[in-house]
Order: sequence, then structure tokens, then C-alpha cells
Amino acid sequence: MNLIEKTIGKEEIFEGKIIKVSRDTVELPNGELATRELVEHPGGVAVVALDNEQNVYMVRQFRYPFQQVVLEIPAGKLDPGEEIQVCCIRELEEETGLSADRLDYLGRFMVSPGFCKEWIHIYLARNLTVGKAHLDPDEFLEVETIPLDTLIDMIMRDEIQDGKTVIGLLKAQEFIRREQ
Repeated sequence: MNLIEKTIGKEEIFEGKIIKVSRDTVELPNGELATRELVEHPGGVAVVALDNEQNVYMVRQFRYPFQQVVLEIPAGKLDPGEEIQVCCIRELEEETGLSADRLDYLGRFMVSPGFCKEWIHIYLARNLTVGKAHLDPDEFLEVETIPLDTLIDMIMRDEIQDGKTVIGLLKAQEFIRREQ
């Protein structure tokens, strides 16, 4: 069965600092027309920074859309033309002051494929060196370390709800398990 939708028209609605929004007209597999709203985002990187005692460096920051402080793994947006691993290294250092001698790529995921064209790439950072964070001028966060096992328990108790954090921590745990 053909499941492909063919784009036959695009109306640019908004272009901001981070996202672009369009309303697209598509031809469905049955020949009918439909409208799709699309948010385009340059993508990002998220990092599970794990120390030698199996503690993960986490950040707490206010997330405006949900009006709450969220516990997350360090993450950030890809700059135009920026390599994924370079973004990983940059964001880890900016938010936590950490650098890592070992980076393992854990994969990528679609943030919300029903309307948003954004990929987040996940890395596991190990053999960490502590330095000084240098946040963006509009970035306010707190860094803390929490044992990986505790974070997995928090996920299962629904205390961590950020998608990149849930996926990153679970993938990191499985990656480590498979190494043993």
C-alpha cells in the first residue's frame, strides 16, 4: 500500500529565531487533498554525562511552555552548518563546564513527527573533566549530579517527563549494560 503524501503547496506562516512554520497542502494516497501544519527546527543534541561513580550531570531549568522547572540532561540547538558532535561538545561545556574524553553516539529520535521536523541526537559522555560553565545570556539553570539508577527510578515513577531525558537515560543505561 502506498502511504506517501505528496506536497503540492506550501504557505510560509512564520519564521522566527528558532523555528519556521508552514501550512502545506498535500495529496493523500487516495488522491484527496489535505492540509498539514509543519514546524521546522534545525535539530539538537542531548548529552548523558556520566561520571565514574555512575552519577549523571543533570540541569534544572524553567521551561516556559509548561510554566515549570524541568529536570533534564544537558542539550541544545544545532547552529546552521554545525556538526552534531561539535554541538554536543559545545553544549556540554556551556551548560555544565564539563568536557569528555569519550563520546558514544546513542542515536537520534523524532521529537514529534505529527507536526514537527526536528531530530535530537543523543550522546553518552564519559571520562569527564570538570571546568567552568558559560551559559548563554538568556539561560539560567542549576547543575546537579544524580545516580543513574535513581534517575531510571524517577522515570518509572513519572517524575521525569522530558522526552529527550527519558530516551537518553534509558538508551545510556542499555548501552552500558550491553558493554558489560
